[in-house]
Amino acid sequence: MKIPYYPGCTLKNTAKNFEVSSIETARVLGVEFEESPRWNCCGSVYGMARDNIMHQIGPVRNLLRVREMGGHEVVTLCSMCYNTLKRANNFVRKNKDKLEVVNAIMYLENTTYDGSIEVLHYLEILRDRIGFDEIEKHVKKPLKGLRVGAYYGCLLVRPLDAALDDPEEPGVMEKLFEVLGAEVVDFPLKTECCGSYQTVSEKDIVTERTRKIIDTARDMGIDVIALSCPLCHFNLDRRQKNALEKYIDFKTMPVLYFSQLMALAFDLPLDVNLFDKHYVDPLPVLKVRGIIE
Repeated sequence: MKIPYYPGCTLKNTAKNFEVSSIETARVLGVEFEESPRWNCCGSVYGMARDNIMHQIGPVRNLLRVREMGGHEVVTLCSMCYNTLKRANNFVRKNKDKLEVVNAIMYLENTTYDGSIEVLHYLEILRDRIGFDEIEKHVKKPLKGLRVGAYYGCLLVRPLDAALDDPEEPGVMEKLFEVLGAEVVDFPLKTECCGSYQTVSEKDIVTERTRKIIDTARDMGIDVIALSCPLCHFNLDRRQKNALEKYIDFKTMPVLYFSQLMALAFDLPLDVNLFDKHYVDPLPVLKVRGIIE
């Protein structure tokens, strides 16, 4: 199965570990991500002002590129890209007059966007197209003994018209980790905000959020937190350095992408996970739990 793929900016640099592990695990499952040509930044966050038509240009142009490929749907990995593309698509579908303005601004000869593209997240492909029973068949090295806490953050489950799961009690990642053989811990802070872009101007606020989330996970006996958002990953992984400097009793915890856990369970080459891109090295806890030698 081939499906058009929108990578977004971060997956081509600091979150390359997310992209590579996702592409390779999808290939194991018979899915080929076909990267959209000439994609551009989605805008990173969805424009909240209802009259901010210009903020819709970036995401809508990406959807038009998918249509030019002959596609009718597009898969994303980054939670922020997913949320931005999905909400922009919903907006122009509901506001045909605004869509006309967007098409006029883009001014692409002989082509316009008509709202026909479906925006999907890789987790939706896993749950709704492939199915957990099929995924389980490809598990060669179950993650037995590894205690995993799923972290959704904000943008996979909010707002309701863009959510891929229940906003209050999502469970798609937990079900995935179960079939991968991990011991899933119901993490009560799984939909808490990590601080998002406050990490630029209010580093101390994000450091405190990181400390709270990691400390709570540790108190629950969790070994690793798994997520889907590169910004969440930066805040929960890299900001642990700041938490160590600020809180004398703070202890670090590895933060992985869900696709990296899949790669481990599928027994793919370890370098697929690019663990060198992590601040907190996952290898020690993976060795202790017997996941890797």
